[in-house]
Amino acid sequence: MKAALVILSGVALISAASAADLAAGAAKAKEVCAACHGADGNSTDVNNPRLAGQHADYLAKALRDYKSGERANPIMKGFASALSKQDIENLAAHFSSQKSPLGFKY
Repeated sequence: MKAALVILSGVALISAASAADLAAGAAKAKEVCAACHGADGNSTDVNNPRLAGQHADYLAKALRDYKSGERANPIMKGFASALSKQDIENLAAHFSSQKSPLGFKY
């Protein structure tokens, strides 16, 4: 019984350590993303996609792909290259948690 509690406690700590930080994501979004996508991910420019309400796993993958060059866009590669793994998770969680004016989650 004690062994099971120790294992579960360890799993909870690992999950908590890797959990996204919405406040850090919001701060990073204002610093890096807001000029093109809006701080809340609701871009008003048709050339820049709306990120609000997108699935976090999709957003994280897109940022990882820009960073690696698998997804080609020189502007996004420049921004994504400077992001840490935790930054990517935080940004994805932040934009995913934002409300889309379209009224649905993508």
